[in-house]
Amino acid sequence: MVRFNREGDILFTSAKDSSPTAWWASSGERIGTYKGHTGVVWGLDVTHGTDRVLTGSGDNSARLFEASTGKCLYTWSFPSPVRCVALAPGDRVAAMSNAKLMGQESAIHFMRLAEDATAIEEDRIMVIKDGLESTVIRMLFGPTGEWILSASEDGTVSKWDLETGTRLQSVKEHTAPITDMQFSKEAEQFITSSTDQSARLMDTRDLRHLKTYQTDRPVNSAAVSPLFDHVLLGGGQDASKVTTTADREGKFEARLYHKIYTSELGRIKGHFGPINTVAFSPDGRQYVSGGEDGFVRLHHFDQDYFDRKYD
Repeated sequence: MVRFNREGDILFTSAKDSSPTAWWASSGERIGTYKGHTGVVWGLDVTHGTDRVLTGSGDNSARLFEASTGKCLYTWSFPSPVRCVALAPGDRVAAMSNAKLMGQESAIHFMRLAEDATAIEEDRIMVIKDGLESTVIRMLFGPTGEWILSASEDGTVSKWDLETGTRLQSVKEHTAPITDMQFSKEAEQFITSSTDQSARLMDTRDLRHLKTYQTDRPVNSAAVSPLFDHVLLGGGQDASKVTTTADREGKFEARLYHKIYTSELGRIKGHFGPINTVAFSPDGRQYVSGGEDGFVRLHHFDQDYFDRKYD
């Protein structure tokens, strides 16, 4: 997973090596790593002030780190792998979802955070279980913190009321597992990606389907540009077949689409394995991609990208 901080000057990444890492977004220079997990780190989020990093791992735990020092401030334990984490506006509440695995049901757990890490407790504020038929792989808090979106492996997106824990809305637009979900800049829309070889733009208010971006490959991640009416898709052939597949055959390029017209604008090569995650910088002047090849690539758009007329 890749995530920029609010200012866009620091990039945080997580992968299968169990060590989330911070990098300078301008140069790609590594700042440091966050040690403690013993399994793949599926989920990662960073606080508004970039002072803390929240992670979720296949080692059945979630951890809160001090961003500047890498010190682990708190560890939560779960009965199965933690597939995603999210911080609510204000950074006082964290959501963590555990996988439907090893006889355990998928659930969304809400924890209260504190400025003094010694005051953080293991007790859950609330747990959402009813209505979750499969593992939740992404969560997005609403801008006011009154609701949360969840995306599941069964292709379902749901909106939950955070005062009562009840499901407000639910839709199933994808025919295969959802792999990613990200907001647009103002959170009025969000985009989902899926192994059904498509990404879909949705209205945040009523979960209405707005646009579909169809491809010829599984889509592992999708992001909406904060600068132009563009969406970026990353994916490729299944990782198990990568060793016998060339770049062109595996279709490992990132693909740029027009958000409104759904037409493809271009492809960016570089990875020699499936792209697992993509994200735009907050100013939209660069994007980052992480692949099965073990590389994180920082892409700075050239001047032609900004001068070109897309309408």
